[in-house]
Amino acid sequence: MKAARFHARDDIRIEDIPEPELREGAVAIDVAWCGICGTDLHEYLEGPIFIPAPDHPHPLSHEEAPVTMGHEFSGTVTALGAGVDDLTVGESVVVEPYFVCGECAPCLAGNYHLCTRMGFIGLAGGGGGLSEKVVVDRRWVHPVGDIPLDQAALIEPLSVGHHAVVRSGAKAGDVALVGGAGPIGLLTAAVLKAEGVTVIMSELSGARKAKALDTGVADHVVDPSSEDLQARVMEITNGVGVDVAFECTSVNVVLDALFDAVKPAGVIVNVSIWSKPAQIDMQKLVLKEIDLRGTIAYVRDHPATIKLVQDGKVDLAPFITGRIALDDLISEGFDTLIHHNETAVKILVHP
Repeated sequence: MKAARFHARDDIRIEDIPEPELREGAVAIDVAWCGICGTDLHEYLEGPIFIPAPDHPHPLSHEEAPVTMGHEFSGTVTALGAGVDDLTVGESVVVEPYFVCGECAPCLAGNYHLCTRMGFIGLAGGGGGLSEKVVVDRRWVHPVGDIPLDQAALIEPLSVGHHAVVRSGAKAGDVALVGGAGPIGLLTAAVLKAEGVTVIMSELSGARKAKALDTGVADHVVDPSSEDLQARVMEITNGVGVDVAFECTSVNVVLDALFDAVKPAGVIVNVSIWSKPAQIDMQKLVLKEIDLRGTIAYVRDHPATIKLVQDGKVDLAPFITGRIALDDLISEGFDTLIHHNETAVKILVHP
């Protein structure tokens, strides 16, 4: 079968590899669609990061580069391993793409997303969605009912947004500032809107500003290159500041702006993955008693996220801006998102 394989920085190849074998307690899935994630771009440009480097196999998957990529994917169940009796062949599903040990202190405390040996399917090994077929342990497979499979491929990044919102403690009636209208920023805003939160979005790109407004996930969009973001926030919040803010860019100037915009005793959630250390003004954090929180991926978020879509509270269709074949992954996928990211939000690959 065909698969996109990460060999090294700037070296992802479409190769023919053996189909995965079904095992006890696992589910065989034909991949329908797989999204290209910002993490995939980081790996391509700067990796290996989450991908285990040659001669440094992942402790759970025991794989090292080259590995099959893709962790935002949907598909159809084609076979069930021994012991799996609560799914049916032909069912539409998505995958929560984890490896966890189940033995470390975070795992035993229920925080499996903080597993000391955690890895992601599609990054740390275990196959991936940028291939024709994958076999995944039943634990990580979530039925999606009648959600179209292309939209279902966005359940994984939407779950990232859901977990960030849960971490923030945001509630109906609050005002939130989202820094960056990339895919994660937009989907975090979608969850906030579904929960009754007023959303201000800070973004430079014209196309992404339009997407935030057209999809209805932002009540106010501010371009900090032409407007005073702090002044607009204070105008919108009657001089109070936002209750919560979300950093979705890994750009230091955006993080700085959130410290100014959040109200005293407010919350800032860092959602983005940083490729280099960030700097923060500790004086602002101290004097305003700001609560700065990290968030990584998701934990038990998929069922609630799927329900938001099934209940019509989040419409994922408008966020899909491109559909390509696996053979065009680099030329029409990665290159577009790296060099022309203002023209695309989420590009889906059909393996």
